[in-house]
Amino acid sequence: MNSSILKKVLTEYRLRLSVLGIFLSLTFLGSGMISCSKDDDTAGDSGNYYFRAAIDGRKVNFHNAKFQGGGDDNRWEHIVIGGYENSYPTDGSLPSPSLDFEIWRIGGNISAGTYTTPAEEGMIARYAIQTKEETLVYSTSYGDDVFSVNIETISKEGIRGTLSGKLRSINGDVVNVTEGSFNLPYDTMINP
Repeated sequence: MNSSILKKVLTEYRLRLSVLGIFLSLTFLGSGMISCSKDDDTAGDSGNYYFRAAIDGRKVNFHNAKFQGGGDDNRWEHIVIGGYENSYPTDGSLPSPSLDFEIWRIGGNISAGTYTTPAEEGMIARYAIQTKEETLVYSTSYGDDVFSVNIETISKEGIRGTLSGKLRSINGDVVNVTEGSFNLPYDTMINP
């Protein structure tokens, strides 16, 4: 097969996976947050837990932050971490921008180590801005920008690590994520 055709097919495939991943992640995060009552907004007070980063130099402590994942035989074949810049609205208004990343290793195991796009094909990171008209998505699916996640520890108790890199919109605009760090318990929503 011609290399330019193969590259185009792979790009379209990554785009479809990205759109599917965005849909699944937003559904996953949204349903988890909607199912929590308003009283639960402070139930997962941060203590020593956090998800934070600088978005284009602006420091953000993410709300409704959560780590989930799973796999067969006590392996981590899929993980996702995400959060919103502000608490998820309960009044039907638009949610604030969100940052999330996923790593997939079907049949493998996600362990402590560094995961970097574009080399890590089973990884995607996204920054999404909701408007009434659309969702503007910056992700690792567009272009060959580098985005790195360093997992220091991962277990059924939680995950800790750092992240940084560039996320690009389909129009080519870039969001820089720097100073990213997370320390989250498993399957518990955390607020700053």
